[in-house]
This record gives sequence, C-alpha cells and structure tokens, in this order.
Amino acid sequence: MTEPTYPDAPPPQYPGAPPQYPGAPPEYPTVPPQYPQAAPQYPTTPPPPPQYPTAPAPQHPTAVPPQYAPPTPPPPPPATPPQHPAHPQPPTRLPHAPRIPAQGFAPPPAPPRPPVLDPTVDIDPHTGRVHLAARQRGADATAVGQLVLQLPHFLCSLLVVTLVSLLLPEPLDLVLIGVWIASGALVFHRPTEKVLARYLFRMRPALHSELTRLEPIWHQVTAKAGVNPETYDLWIEDHKAVNATAAAGHIVGVTRYALETLPDAQLAAVLAHELGHHRGGHAWATLLGYWYSMPARIAWVVFRFAAVIAFQIASIFSLLGALVVGVVAVVLVVAVALSFPPLLLVLVTPYLLAAVGRRSELRADVQAAELGFADAMIEVFHGFLRDEEQALAIAARENGGRAVRPGLGQRLLSSHPDTHTRIRRLEDWRAAAATAAG
Repeated sequence: MTEPTYPDAPPPQYPGAPPQYPGAPPEYPTVPPQYPQAAPQYPTTPPPPPQYPTAPAPQHPTAVPPQYAPPTPPPPPPATPPQHPAHPQPPTRLPHAPRIPAQGFAPPPAPPRPPVLDPTVDIDPHTGRVHLAARQRGADATAVGQLVLQLPHFLCSLLVVTLVSLLLPEPLDLVLIGVWIASGALVFHRPTEKVLARYLFRMRPALHSELTRLEPIWHQVTAKAGVNPETYDLWIEDHKAVNATAAAGHIVGVTRYALETLPDAQLAAVLAHELGHHRGGHAWATLLGYWYSMPARIAWVVFRFAAVIAFQIASIFSLLGALVVGVVAVVLVVAVALSFPPLLLVLVTPYLLAAVGRRSELRADVQAAELGFADAMIEVFHGFLRDEEQALAIAARENGGRAVRPGLGQRLLSSHPDTHTRIRRLEDWRAAAATAAG
C-alpha cells in the first residue's frame, strides 16, 4: 500500500511528544468538611396572637312607626234635581263609607313557640306510638276498697304467722314476721306473677300461632288507650268458655275458646275490658289481698280438716264422743273470735268484697266502652245470655223440668253482676254519650 501524495504541499507534521502543561496538577483537599453537630434552638412558646382593636357595635336608631292621618272623607254627592213624576229616575245608591285605618300600625305576629314536651307523655322510638303516663296503671276507688276490706284477713294471717313464729328461737321469730310482711312485694315481681298465673290461675303463655291473631288486636286496643303494649303479657287459658282474666299485675289472659270463636271486634272488646281492670288496679289489689290472706286460709283449712277427722274418729266409738268433739271445736272458734275481734269481720267481708268486685266489673265495662267497644261488648253479653239460657235449660231437664235459679246467697257472693245489668249499664252509657255529642 502506497502513501497518498498531496499536491503542492508537504504532508502535515504531527508532534511526537504529548503537550506539556505548565505547572503541577491541582491539589484537592482530602479532609471532609466539618458541619456543626448541635441542632439549632427554636423557641418553644408560640408568639402571642396579634391584638386587634375592638370597635363598639354600631347603635341602630329605633324607628318610630309613622303616624298616618285618616284620609279626608269624600265630598258629598251633588243634590239631584227634582224628578218629574212622569219620568221617575232610579234612586242613587250611595257608596259605602271607606274603612278608616286605625292610628299607627299593628305589630307583626309573633313567631310560633316551640311545643313544650309534656313529661307525662312517652313516645316509643320504635313504633312512634304515644303512651300517656296517666293511663298506664293506677288505683281507682274499687281497688282501694278491696285493699281496705282485705285488712281483717291480713290481721288474721298476721296472728297465724305470729303463733307459728313462737315455735322458733327469739331472733328468728321476728325475722319470720318481717319476711312475711315484705313478701307482698313479690306480687309485682314478674317471674313470681308467671308462677302464680301458671299454677294458681291454670294459664299458659300464648303460642306463636295464637299470638299471630292476638297481637294485632291487642296493639289496636292499647293504641286507643295510649298504653304501652309491652307492659303486659298475653296468656291463654285452656277452657271451653268465652272468658278473659286480668291475672296478677302484668298478665292478660283469654280462653282458647274465645280466641277461636269470637270475631275480631268482640275479642278486642274483651281485651279492652281486661285492660280496664289493669288500669284501675283491680288485678294487683285482688292478688295482693289474696296473698296476705293465704296464711289465714291455710290455717282455716287445716283446722276444718282436723275437726272433721276428730269427729269421724269419735263417732266410731260413740255418738257422745262425736258430739263432744263438735262442741269443743265450736267453743274453740268462738273463744278465738272473741279474743281477736277481726275474726268476726271475716264472716262479713266476703259479701263486701263480692259487692266491690261487681262494681269493678262495671267500671271495666265502661272503660272498654270509652275506647269505642260499647257495641261489641253488648254483643258479647248477648252471647252470654244465650249460653246462660242453654245452661238453665239443661239444668231444668236434669232437675225434672223445674227451673234452677241461683239463690240469694249465691248472688250476693258472686263477683260478677248479672248479664242484664251489664247490658243495661252499657246502653245507658251509650245513650249519655250520644246526648253529649249531639
């Protein structure tokens, strides 16, 4: 390979040695820079906020309402020229006098005040229903009368408990008396009420299939009364008759026969009647009296049983021995009655309690009528009359055709008035309500 030839110029000459720079290369520091170790100190308290001058609130002048002068009355109408009798003109009708506004002007109406919440009214947040505290439960005159008439039975029971306490040591005798007196509070204890309703009144809680029909009707009744439906429990009595019971203080019982046969309106009337017993305090007053009279009742049952057994044993040996046992029993009863006078009142109080009970039934009927169930209650009572007539007819056939009527003593001891009286009382109430509404 040959070298290229350059025309008219010599080939470039390249330096054979690298260029020499003046001086030595720069020296870089080998020690790293030193930074301050301590952190800067900042102030810990914030500066106070700036104070701005407060300007006084502007005072607005109170405006004085303008006074309006009454407008000037219109000028009197011009006198009409006399009219010729041949061409009568219609009389000129004068315009109505203008209404003169009063001096000044009326102030604007005040804004409506917010409603004041009544402490006696309770609104259920779940259902929105209004519950009136005054209508939940109370004690009317019949309930108070029942408690007063039960006082002799309470004193007799106190005597029995005191005699039993004598068999205990000295500290325990007073404890027994105190426990028995305080036990009356169990009447208002719901578990105790359920036990009494199950074993004393022969009732049971309603099944779900029975509550399907009962609860809507019960809620309708309590809504009209302004009562919380959850206050009471619905129970069933397996009895083949149309009946309902206000048992204990929180139980409303209805027979299964009434649940299956009565229409909705009549069943609602029956439940409203029992609700009237609870609202009047009849149920808890009756149960409380029964509770405190139980020791006296048990003692009387034991005494009669012992007297009958002693009389039967003595009559086996001789008639004279039986006669002696009977005389001793009578003398013992008279001696205790004379030494403790409340026992004599026990002979009269059953009739008085029955009279008060009849009065409480009429009050419950009226309360059901006040809720709008007067017609339905009358229909229920007409059904009672038909059942009573059938029962009397059956009893007459069994008695050889003679009519069987309850005696005077049976009627005086009845806790319910006769059906005709209840129908008449509701009819009178309905007539009075119609007169007052008209």
